This record gives sequence, C-alpha cells and structure tokens, in this order.
Amino acid sequence: MASETVHVVDDEPQVLKSLGRLLRASGWEVAHHSSAQEFLARADRAGGCVLLDYDMPGMNGLELQAAMAARGGRWKIVFLTGRADIPTSVQAMKEGAVDFLVKPADRHQILAAVERALAALRAERAHQEQVEDVARRVSALSPRERQVMGYVIAGKLNKQIAESLGTAEKTVKIQRARVMRKMGVSSVAGLVRITERAGIEPVVETAPLEA
Repeated sequence: MASETVHVVDDEPQVLKSLGRLLRASGWEVAHHSSAQEFLARADRAGGCVLLDYDMPGMNGLELQAAMAARGGRWKIVFLTGRADIPTSVQAMKEGAVDFLVKPADRHQILAAVERALAALRAERAHQEQVEDVARRVSALSPRERQVMGYVIAGKLNKQIAESLGTAEKTVKIQRARVMRKMGVSSVAGLVRITERAGIEPVVETAPLEA
C-alpha cells in the first residue's frame, strides 16, 4: 500500500539500499535512517512500522526500542540483525517487537514480518477510531440518557429501570429509544458490543438524576 511507510534503521548503506528496493517493489514507501539518533530526529511521533538493526554504533536497537516506547506513539518493530542471541531476541519480543530476524533473512520472511507489523498497526488504528467514535456518541447523550444506558447494558428491563430511577416506565422507554438512536444501534446486543469495545462499563448509578 503506497500510503504506508516502512522506516528502515541500519548503519550499513548497502543494507539500506537493498531493503529499500525490496520494500518499494512490494508497494510501500520507505524512509531511510542510518542511525537511531537520526530516526528519533526525523520520524513522526505518531508511530509506524520500523525495520530495525540491532547492532549499531551510538544507540543499539534495544535502546532505540526503549526510547520509542518512552516518547509514545504506535510503533511496530521488526528487528533484522546480523548479531543475535537468545536473551536479546527474548527481550526485544517481550518489549513488543513483531519479529526478530537474523541476516541474511529470506526476502519472504522480511516481507511477511513487515506485513504483520503493518496489519497490527491498521488493527490498532481502526480500534482507536471506533473508540473515539463511540466517545463522540456518548458525549451527545444527556446525563439521564447515560444513566439509562448504564442500566440497559447491565441487562435491565424498562420496568426495572423505572423502579430504580423512580420514574415512569413510559419515560424510560422514550429515553431508551433516544439512547439507541444517538448511539447508532438497533439492538441491545449492538449497544453492548460497541460500549464494550470502547471500554464503557455497565455502571449503574444509585441516585436518580433529574430528567
């Protein structure tokens, strides 16, 4: 996908050149960085996919991985190194690396690992967009509608909600319909699904609010 960029961080110019050629041939844009410091200075803080060498002068790959985690953003790292050992690879994977490949890696291994990293990024971004969309819908609810929604996703019936809130069942039915409309769902199952996805718990307030 031409809109996706793969960052390649390696101190060997020939490696940067060959990896860049391979990745571009597969349809990705490529950003070259000859050191960890150069990457930190140039890369967008939002995140992305990084094909990262481990053994580099100055700051090695694990140190760069830690620096990236500290600065925030969504980063998916594929290590590609000529010097690997089990403790290093275990630490890299423990800290969230997608893969740890040893040079000379097969081109299919490299492309498959990069695709996994990009797929994970797409999934995270899609999830975040869904969370933000649900948050916008929730912000459109009145305090009473949010309270009613809490009861609904807890599995309460209109009659039970009315008794808990000290209001008429007809009123709850109207408020419930508003909740469903504003949240963009047609069923309780749909409401539960999107609120769970956004991390909204079925918290029920004990004190009734004014309508």
